[in-house]
Amino acid sequence: MPGRKTPLVNNEIYHIFNRGVASQPTFLNKRDYDRALETIFYYQNSIPPIKYSRFLSLSTEDRTELFENLAKQKNFLVEIISYCLMPNHFHFLLRQIKDGGIAKFISNFTNSYTRFFNTKRERTGPLFTGKFKSVRIETQEQLLHVSRYIHLNPYTSFVAKTLKDLETYPYSSFPEFINKVKSNFCTKDIVLANYKNIESYKQFVFDQADYQRSLGLIKHLTTEN
Repeated sequence: MPGRKTPLVNNEIYHIFNRGVASQPTFLNKRDYDRALETIFYYQNSIPPIKYSRFLSLSTEDRTELFENLAKQKNFLVEIISYCLMPNHFHFLLRQIKDGGIAKFISNFTNSYTRFFNTKRERTGPLFTGKFKSVRIETQEQLLHVSRYIHLNPYTSFVAKTLKDLETYPYSSFPEFINKVKSNFCTKDIVLANYKNIESYKQFVFDQADYQRSLGLIKHLTTEN
């Protein structure tokens, strides 16, 4: 397989996204989403201390403790700045830490999750389209706008029907950003440091919500049969 046209460089930040083959659903229920999130946080690590099969046999408490210990060690392939899982696609805002880190992380995540999805549903073949898409973040303004775009995805697509729903959408980093959940998986400060407080960031996201939703609706009406 040929390499990427634009190499992914250490310490640079990228918007990474991909969708299901033929835009088919990739996450069908809570179990799918929960498994995907566990896979993401497990494979973020450069050298996980145990095999994933062994990790799955641990109790919920032991899994949480392992994640907390790994977070303290910070031996990551990538830093996860923000993310969102949607019914048929995903978004990440990532900083590459290790050489080839983003490609390895996305490969490990999608391959592991695809095996789970296929086994569960007795299907074969790829679940996501070929190569993931990447856009390098070149300015601070772009970083903030992409963060907002990612966090608004559930609202834009009417998966979260209201902004109140968006605040608690469980498969996005937005609840973590606004302290609705106790979690430290994301490197939030790179975004939040640009705002007076968390409420200011939340307002920044909400200010664009209806406009982004209207653009999403126009796109749907003009591109779908």
